[in-house]
Amino acid sequence: MRKRLFVSVVVLALLAALVAVGAQARLGVLAGVVRDEAGLPLAGAQVVASSGGRAEARRALTDVQGHFELRGLPPGDYRVSVFRSGIIVASARATVTSGATTTLTLSPLAASKEQDRVEPSPLAVAPGAAPAAAPAEAFQETTVNRVAGAVLGRPVSARDAFNTEAYDRIVDNAWKDVGHAPLSTFSIDVDTASYANARRFLMGGALPPKDAVRIEEFVNYFAYDYPAPGDSAPFAITTAIGDAPWNPRHRLALIGLQARRMDAGQVPPRNLVFLVDVSGSMAMPNKLSLVKASLAMLARNLTERDRIAIVVYAGAAGVVLPSTSGGDTSTVLAALARLDAGGSTNGAQGIHLAYNVARQHFVAGGVNRVVLASDGDFNVGVTSTGDLTRLIEQQRQSGIHLSVLGFGMGNLKDATMEKLADAGDGNYAYIDSLNEAQKVLVEEAGGTLVTVAKDVKLQVEFNPRAVAAYRLIGYENRLLQDRDFNDDAKDAGDMGAGHSVTALYELIPAGEKVEGPGIDPLKYQRPPAPSDAARAGETMTVKVRYKQPESTMSSLTSVSVATTRATTPALEFASAVAEFGMLLRDSEFKGASSYAEVRRRAARAKGEDRFGHRAEFLRLVDVAESLTALRQSSR
Repeated sequence: MRKRLFVSVVVLALLAALVAVGAQARLGVLAGVVRDEAGLPLAGAQVVASSGGRAEARRALTDVQGHFELRGLPPGDYRVSVFRSGIIVASARATVTSGATTTLTLSPLAASKEQDRVEPSPLAVAPGAAPAAAPAEAFQETTVNRVAGAVLGRPVSARDAFNTEAYDRIVDNAWKDVGHAPLSTFSIDVDTASYANARRFLMGGALPPKDAVRIEEFVNYFAYDYPAPGDSAPFAITTAIGDAPWNPRHRLALIGLQARRMDAGQVPPRNLVFLVDVSGSMAMPNKLSLVKASLAMLARNLTERDRIAIVVYAGAAGVVLPSTSGGDTSTVLAALARLDAGGSTNGAQGIHLAYNVARQHFVAGGVNRVVLASDGDFNVGVTSTGDLTRLIEQQRQSGIHLSVLGFGMGNLKDATMEKLADAGDGNYAYIDSLNEAQKVLVEEAGGTLVTVAKDVKLQVEFNPRAVAAYRLIGYENRLLQDRDFNDDAKDAGDMGAGHSVTALYELIPAGEKVEGPGIDPLKYQRPPAPSDAARAGETMTVKVRYKQPESTMSSLTSVSVATTRATTPALEFASAVAEFGMLLRDSEFKGASSYAEVRRRAARAKGEDRFGHRAEFLRLVDVAESLTALRQSSR
């Protein structure tokens, strides 16, 4: 009996294997190479093969030689599209046959002539998610189907290649000797624009400029599983210490803040003013069209308790939609659909008007915020970055915050937009796709719009018995003087509902050699002697000063961090992201960093990835590694 049963199982297994082999034999392979305008291999481009519907689309990234391969395709006709920065630059038709490999070469010169066929980019929508469905048919036709991933239907021209993007110079934080500088003070930062912008470069087949990489924004792009605060506290503090992956002699310290989350019913009434740049520089599919689709996502999540207005500016500013009930979605979407681009850019006039509209409908105890959507290319009226930030600083005294959403490429004024968001007590995000709009304006709407703690400052005191020197990773433009920590007049970053903030310090343990020229001994005073507390087995003390949203007086909380080393999933993943940023910046402090180590550690600490952001990070690591190898081989 057992023998017959064994034979039956073997026969069934063989039949299943034969069926699988037969099925595989009926499938085909699509392979080829993608080249740029100069005929050189295009690395990191996304190749999408679609047939019959979006659900059947298959994707691959080109390697360092521009090669791609899509296996297991059912026989049939396919449209093969190449995406750079979310925009189609080439497409072709291909027929896949059973058990055979179809090969083709794609380049912008072979771009499809079907200019009337417009499709959203596969990068624009998260897996399982769909673009916002607008009730107004005109809006759905003109905006949702003409977003950043729209088909240009033409080769990339010299105009596309003209680049006036502006980034502030970043100098990596240097080592600080604990004996001479025991305190480290900085303002928190919850911006995420740098990561999304760098992703745009990578997916477009290029490494980002070094100064476009702000490591703290890379790290804070991701949510971490930090404990929630108690009932009365606006945030909780988490710490961890482990080994520095890129230098085994060093340690890595993590400080994490987790703001309290809000259910939809807890969100106070919102008074929002969309301030939209409709100047001529915005007349591209990945600018104004994407702005309209992104703001539509936010508008569809408002309620009758909310108010929304739309102000536009080009050569002059005007009100397109007076403050309207958030429940009147069709009216809001119709107003967005009417927006068109043209003219110069008088941003200051638009800012004045938007704040005036917001003040007229100010909600005491509610959310009062201007949401600026632009590429930051101000060229009429007040154009100086210093004057614009002073204008915003004056306006914020009214209790109205400013959030900044950056769009587009080629003339993105990243530095200006970051400064405006900082001055307006808001955050700065870069929107390169509907997927990112979904993250910023839907998934993280609480953090984007609802402030739970303002002017949040951190001050870390290091124990000289445990730490010889330290280096704050990132936050270069958020550093404060030590005396600023107790100065309630000093502005700092704000935390929104559900936001998490992560900071990393690289530490040189006491007794280890500190590289560098050092500092001469003092002539007129002696170095301070360690106190009794230095013997308590602590590495550092973390102090956080913050204000309640409606208060002008700060509160203080602090935690002591023991010397015990214990790597946590948050520390492991955050360290991988920071290491990735150091590699992209080619930082002098990157030590033994490598893309392979970043990938290994990030994959191990990936954990729950509800929206796929961490899986996307792993793909970006592969793209960056290929592009770096290509750059090195061309030298």
